Amino acid sequence: MQALIADDQPDVVEALRLLLKREGYQIETVHSPDAVLKNVSARRFDVLLMDLNYARDTTSGQEGLDLLGRIRKMDAGLPVIVMTAWASIPVAVEAMRRGARDFVEKPWDNSRLLATVRRQIRCGSARATVRDEWRDAVAAQQHLLPRRVPEIPGCDFASAWAPAGQVGGDYLDVIPLESGRVGIAVGDVAGKGLAAALLMSNLQAAVRALAPEAASPAELATRVNRIVSSNLPANRFVTMFYGVLEGKRLRYTNAGHNPPVLVRADGTHQRLSVGGTVMGVFPDCTFEQAEVELQPGDRLVLFSDGVVEAEDRDGNEFGEDRLVHIVTANRTLDAASLRRKVMAAVEQFTEGALRDDTTLLVCVFDGSAPRRD
Repeated sequence: MQALIADDQPDVVEALRLLLKREGYQIETVHSPDAVLKNVSARRFDVLLMDLNYARDTTSGQEGLDLLGRIRKMDAGLPVIVMTAWASIPVAVEAMRRGARDFVEKPWDNSRLLATVRRQIRCGSARATVRDEWRDAVAAQQHLLPRRVPEIPGCDFASAWAPAGQVGGDYLDVIPLESGRVGIAVGDVAGKGLAAALLMSNLQAAVRALAPEAASPAELATRVNRIVSSNLPANRFVTMFYGVLEGKRLRYTNAGHNPPVLVRADGTHQRLSVGGTVMGVFPDCTFEQAEVELQPGDRLVLFSDGVVEAEDRDGNEFGEDRLVHIVTANRTLDAASLRRKVMAAVEQFTEGALRDDTTLLVCVFDGSAPRRD
């Protein structure tokens, strides 16, 4: 195990070095904040024992507190145990707030100090494992998102996907099918975080497996519902809109999802709500479907509740009416520009404080070759 000891008193450094060396630790010692930063940037340590007071400021601990903040920017996972002979509750609280994992008063008890070091190294290793798992989960979910939207003559796509945390439960997919058809799916798994992300990946796997052979959107929704009903916990459910685009025809079913908005070139609009209840609750339910004819100039906007239920500082929701107004007022924009317009409006409304997974898919039907963003 690699330990870094930082203190400006040579006798303290030597005592700590001998104590930890007898326990089998590999030791590096430094005497100043600058040396701490230099070593942390150059090497990986399993634990850092550091004094809060140095030559510039020998009683308040401010120099050490400032150093903690800089260490955390360089290595957020490094277990840091702070030590000081000028202990106070406010200083200890502030040290923990700035990222210290434990607090030891001088003079220390050797057995207690060693126990603290071992405990913090174990906790640091566990946190590192969790961070690695989260990093893998984030990478896996990013890989599930459609990397390239299939080219459809006369159709322009643009999308936005932003989880509330590192991963989320929103589902977005564009699936190439035979004979030039394309499946379009937007969904939402109840909940947030890793559990919702895992359920979302299962939903996507089911949809992608069934989409090529499903005779209709309604059939696909019925079969997916049976699958997710057998796998979802009792307190979970899924909403999903699924449509198949073929030429100018869009056949769709809506399983309890926020109805996508179809804004016509003349400014009129309709909501695509035909379908049925949410998935995962009633395994034997079936779904209806509907069909719409698309014309040049039409804009289809699919979204999750993270868009319309986004709140301002007073708790007011962004709302579907506001979304419809923005799309209608900007219905001459291409897909990428319209997507940016909507997301900028949501961000401005919430002052950048999005609390839910947010997904948006914009489809513009213009009768010309598609554009990509």
